[in-house]
Amino acid sequence: MMQARFILSGEAAGEVLATDEPISFWGGVDPASGRVIDAHHPWHGQSLAGRVLVMPGTRGSCTGSGVLLDMALNGKAPAAVIFSQPEDVVTLGALIAGEMFGKGLPVLRVSEAERLQLASCREIAVTPGAIEAPGVTLPLSPDCAPAPELSPEDQAMLAGRDGEAVALAMRMILKMAAEQGATRLIDVTRVHIDGCIYASPANLTFAETMADMGAKVRVPSTMNAISVDRQNWQSQGTPPQFGGPAARLADAYLRMGCQNTFTCSPYLLEDRPGEGENIGWAESNAVIYANSVLGARSAKHPDFLDLCIALTGRAPLSGVYLEENRKAQRIINLAAIPGADDLFWPLLGWLAGRASPDRIPLIRGLSAASERQLQALCAAFGTTSASPMLHVENITPEAHLIAEDADHLTLTKADFAAAWADLNQGGEDISLVAIGSPHAGVEECSAFAEALSAATVTIPTIITAGRNVISDITRNGILARLEASGVQVLPDLCWCSISEPVFPSATRTLLTNSGKYAHYGPGLSGRQIRFDSLATCARAATTGQAPKTLPSWMI
Repeated sequence: MMQARFILSGEAAGEVLATDEPISFWGGVDPASGRVIDAHHPWHGQSLAGRVLVMPGTRGSCTGSGVLLDMALNGKAPAAVIFSQPEDVVTLGALIAGEMFGKGLPVLRVSEAERLQLASCREIAVTPGAIEAPGVTLPLSPDCAPAPELSPEDQAMLAGRDGEAVALAMRMILKMAAEQGATRLIDVTRVHIDGCIYASPANLTFAETMADMGAKVRVPSTMNAISVDRQNWQSQGTPPQFGGPAARLADAYLRMGCQNTFTCSPYLLEDRPGEGENIGWAESNAVIYANSVLGARSAKHPDFLDLCIALTGRAPLSGVYLEENRKAQRIINLAAIPGADDLFWPLLGWLAGRASPDRIPLIRGLSAASERQLQALCAAFGTTSASPMLHVENITPEAHLIAEDADHLTLTKADFAAAWADLNQGGEDISLVAIGSPHAGVEECSAFAEALSAATVTIPTIITAGRNVISDITRNGILARLEASGVQVLPDLCWCSISEPVFPSATRTLLTNSGKYAHYGPGLSGRQIRFDSLATCARAATTGQAPKTLPSWMI
């Protein structure tokens, strides 16, 4: 039986807050207050500050590491975190807090049986030798995971040959590699940086510290959506106290040599990774799409580790970089659902993630899917699962990889109807239509223009998209059609990072076709959310109404 052990050592004591359900710290926890804002989580409304968290693991966004770091820097962090599953995102945030800012907190791993035992305790103390509670003493082994084997180049970077920033990056990578059980590091061809979102002041502190140390990326590194329209935020009325730091954060990554792609859909760029290519991507939807649809290989790297990998060109050889870890462990069979519209895909992703929060699923029962449909599937899957990938039989490259002991479950129309109800808490009066989470592609923009059929919108209707997609729809005339209808198309930022007044302040209920934003939106925006098809979004944009009627194909 696994002995309880330190992942990051330290001492702590506090009231226990326990759950059986993983949480995404980004989009699920407000770093300024430490309170849970995920409306779908059992902890909703609870404060994490000063408490000992006992949970299986985390899920969702790679940006959770920045949220935890900010909580540590502003005194709102938990006292300690105890996991029963491997976990990278919160662990990396705690590691950075200790290594760079002297604000570390203990992170521990226990067995599932021990987690359940600790979950029933009211208070827990973490000492150098044990986890202690009334009537419970769990001896702790030290954090002594074996270090991976280093190449001469790795050793030179670690020794400071390329500067302190690279040496620090190597220390972070090696710590995470040891925790993941990696025996060595591998080369990656490219990186996607997620930490450029201004999720908290900690993201800026980290990036500017590294840039000021002279950090430069060693492999091509694209950048995620940022938190402002970089060229227009001042004219859009974004407050300088937010827009200024958000722009500085983007500038810090540009100073380090990253590309100004500013998109959360890097798989829509012209140069995208190929099957079997080892890459170092962060941003949950992008990682899942890269692994599942493109057949590239990337762990779901936490924010900050993405930059460390970009500075060194090296990543731990663990997880889904290894073929044996890319096998489906759960087979999800779909009962026949005739007549389903585009809402089917994000709902399927959300349900598949909820049904396999800690493992790779294989979805059976589909025969074809477009790029846009797979994008919606992967993005929604990432909100409810910690897994970095999924398979779809007859569609994704490695759907033949199935574990011998994979189990089975079936999704029916009733499951889709229940999920639709969970994500549709708002009313019928719509004051904002939100498209593009993750960033919309040419196909989605074109479909929305067709659905509008040249009608003029009567409520704010906003699409967020990458600069490359906006260039494409400018050339093919779609942008002109959308703008003639009154639709606003914004570059650089996305719905998961948008803020007022670009996000219309008068909004009470918004409608989106994104399963990802339908999940995170209530906590991020503080508004009521409706979730429906692209056609329903187009009708609501022109009428301000979206009847709260269960789609006919779910009945």
